[in-house]
Amino acid sequence: MPKTTLCTQFILTQLKGVPVDIAGGILSMVTLNTTIQISTFVLICFPSIQSWQHWLSIPLILLLLLAVIANISILVVIRREHSLHEHMYYFLAFLAILDLVLCMSSNPKILSILCFNMRNISLSGCLFQMYIMNSFVGMESATFLLMAYDRYTAICVPLRYSSIITGRFVAKALVFILLRNALLFLPLPVLAARLRYCSRTVIQNCICSNLAITSLACDDITINKVYQLVVGFGLLGSDFSIICLSYFRILWVVLNLQAKGAGAKAFSTCTPHLILISFFYTVMLVWIFTNKMEKEIAVDVPILLNVLHLLVPPALNPIIYGMRTKEINQSIMKLLIRGQRPKREK
Repeated sequence: MPKTTLCTQFILTQLKGVPVDIAGGILSMVTLNTTIQISTFVLICFPSIQSWQHWLSIPLILLLLLAVIANISILVVIRREHSLHEHMYYFLAFLAILDLVLCMSSNPKILSILCFNMRNISLSGCLFQMYIMNSFVGMESATFLLMAYDRYTAICVPLRYSSIITGRFVAKALVFILLRNALLFLPLPVLAARLRYCSRTVIQNCICSNLAITSLACDDITINKVYQLVVGFGLLGSDFSIICLSYFRILWVVLNLQAKGAGAKAFSTCTPHLILISFFYTVMLVWIFTNKMEKEIAVDVPILLNVLHLLVPPALNPIIYGMRTKEINQSIMKLLIRGQRPKREK
């Protein structure tokens, strides 16, 4: 029997004959002071398929390996090929770094749960994971916005492109992205750390999301919910809105180009970016809606979507850009040929 229950029973036996209002006040004070502060939680990945969830680790491991190898390859190609030392590819390199951090922040823990049943996680570890995921998802969204602005400038005001998208502008924009999301998402774990966790310890999720943690608290979490809603929808919603406006303007300019084939050629440079943006925000919106409809769908669906949102985009981003961008394709082929030459000479 928990220590708090034994203590409460003992106090009740000692308060016989004491006025009800006084006894109630004493009991509430004692209960508050003897509440156990929980510091370890248990992650239950897929509650409905516990018996065979370990089989899910196989595709997740393959996706994680693909994400890591593909993003490192993109970074190596951009670093070694001087022809790719342009602003557009610097954005892509920054996106690859964000993808690596994002997929490595949560997926090793998910795989340890599925493969080895290592479900326990400390409160500090949970809060750190939550902060990294929230802030880096925000950074990815802001990076997509920056890439959309780059395409907007290149197509809509091409004569001013070199004077607007400068090295100084790129450096300032990347620093702004880092600071904006690092600072604005910092209150989420701080507010969650101030709550008392005194009874429930089971998190029905593979990862430590903000609401999954705070819903276990004994205190009121209204501030946590409001802050996440304002910051999450404020930042990601504004990013998505500006991206849409940028592409509406790009489409308008492309449709009014007089030169034959010029519009299609100009818009083709936006195709990889559009594919990535569509997938990133579509999965996020579907995940949000499934969480709102949790009573009408299986509990495992939003959990799976959450996991895929942190793993599939990092795996697809470098592949789509590699396949759809001629310069990156050519640079990869050059590096492969260079790597084979010494072997042939031997």
